[in-house]
Amino acid sequence: MSDPSAPATRSWADLSGPALDAALSERSIAVVPVGAIEHHGPHLPLRTDALIAEAVAFAAVTRAAASGLDVWLLPTVSYGKSDEHYWAPGTVWLEGTTLLEQLVEIGRSIALTRARTVVFVNGHGGNVMLLGWLNRELRRRFGLRSFSMSAGAGGAGDGLEGRPDELGQGIHAGFAETSVVMHLAPGLVSPDLPPRNVPERIAGLRHIGFNAKPVMFGWTSDDFGPTGVIGDPTGANAAHGRELFERGVAFVADALAEIDGFVFG
Repeated sequence: MSDPSAPATRSWADLSGPALDAALSERSIAVVPVGAIEHHGPHLPLRTDALIAEAVAFAAVTRAAASGLDVWLLPTVSYGKSDEHYWAPGTVWLEGTTLLEQLVEIGRSIALTRARTVVFVNGHGGNVMLLGWLNRELRRRFGLRSFSMSAGAGGAGDGLEGRPDELGQGIHAGFAETSVVMHLAPGLVSPDLPPRNVPERIAGLRHIGFNAKPVMFGWTSDDFGPTGVIGDPTGANAAHGRELFERGVAFVADALAEIDGFVFG
């Protein structure tokens, strides 16, 4: 049976200040989607990362709230650290220090409420290291419990069941992202998909590379060719996109439940 006293919305910004103040407690979890406005090849919208982060976070907050968690969704931070795509028209990016300062100030504002936990659901790989930095800043400065996680709606194609083998290098505008956008907003995907563009020489290295390889390196997306694609969007489909999206929602909702019970020590 639903709780008649529960708020009708889990959108932080849809309530008045007094209504939000009355609804929040020390158990409240503030969820902030973080994305990017950046080049995603000739076939995907510039807001791909923001779109995915927001959609996953909304669905996960809805699911977590239904299970009894006191979770709240804040508006999406759409501009990210996207300087790897600086060369491409339409990319709108912030310097890392500028984005860090903005997110710290969002955390400071949350800390002025009764909520003591903030979670950043991230849709853009270029934000990952900065969010790790942010978590400690918010803990040290304001005493918040601060967490960050991927929206989880990705992963390189593995060559199985009709998926292309992206050799672990499908990180941008490839099979996964294209499939997820086909599921979420099919009208925003061009029917003319660009060709496979997988950096196979890097895939063959033991230490240097993407996706958990231990040696990182500086790069911009045009280092791998003129389309900005790093992966293989050919064969992308909405059915696979739905599967990835649902997997991402389940991951974030499960993580929120774990965060709810998290204690230090």
